[in-house]
Amino acid sequence: MERGRIDVTGLSGGIDLQATVESGQSYLWDREDGRMYERTAASGGDAWYWTTSRVDGDPEVIRVRQADGHLEWESSFDAEPQVRTLLGLDDDLPAIRETAPPDAVVDEAFDAYWGMRIVRDPAFPTLISFICSAQMRVGRIHGMQQALRREFGEAVDFDGGTYRAFPTPDALAGASEADLRDLNLGYRAPYVKRSAEMVADGEAHPDDARGLDYEDARETLTQFVGVGDKVSDCILLFSLGYLEAVPLDTWIRTTIEEYYPECDRGNYRDTSAAIRETLGGEYAGYTQTYLFHYLRSGGRDH
Repeated sequence: MERGRIDVTGLSGGIDLQATVESGQSYLWDREDGRMYERTAASGGDAWYWTTSRVDGDPEVIRVRQADGHLEWESSFDAEPQVRTLLGLDDDLPAIRETAPPDAVVDEAFDAYWGMRIVRDPAFPTLISFICSAQMRVGRIHGMQQALRREFGEAVDFDGGTYRAFPTPDALAGASEADLRDLNLGYRAPYVKRSAEMVADGEAHPDDARGLDYEDARETLTQFVGVGDKVSDCILLFSLGYLEAVPLDTWIRTTIEEYYPECDRGNYRDTSAAIRETLGGEYAGYTQTYLFHYLRSGGRDH
């Protein structure tokens, strides 16, 4: 086993690991103690979180926790570069915050969860996760992804335990709709299966959107079954590094209605353009994510 430590004081803006992985950005991490989403206050704690990453095609376990002013990681390989990428550790949080509007609710959100970072999850698991996200609370979405791991993921032995990797496109393409429905995917089951088939057959891959202009990238992702503009924005923001993306979910639409009504243009794309500009342009997705987590967690009694 390899281990490492990353000094939190060396990160621009620090990090709140708990907020980063429990804020509805990623459904690909889990807590070793089984207490995912039990607490909503920003505290970090010292729980181990784990995920899997593919190295030369093979799945490997990565564990991370925040303790004593450090991020500690454990893996079967030198995982520090992956940890830095997955958790967005190179993002300059103070500079990003400077781009946000000087509004009271925005300041409250940043103050409440300061150190929360935007994740950079692998593209295919992110695609599947957010196809499953429609009309679901974060705990239910996370539970679906863990069920997919248990049923269709490869076993990975690590530190005396057995973990499950996120399923490959081939594994999900080979699943029956009935099998997927048995995991409580409901009407999302055929969407997951067909989108997995597209990737497995080489018809399309969510990574194809990487590097395109923002609007073109969002349009490219809508070719997947069950992916509209909102899910596309989630994939762009939480996997592909488009930090300007602002997914217009229920919480953000409520925020627009209450705080930024002038941004409501009557349709997704025009409203999206207006709220992106209002929330900071290039880094609007960061401000959106802080607002989402703050309001979802009870900020201002929402």
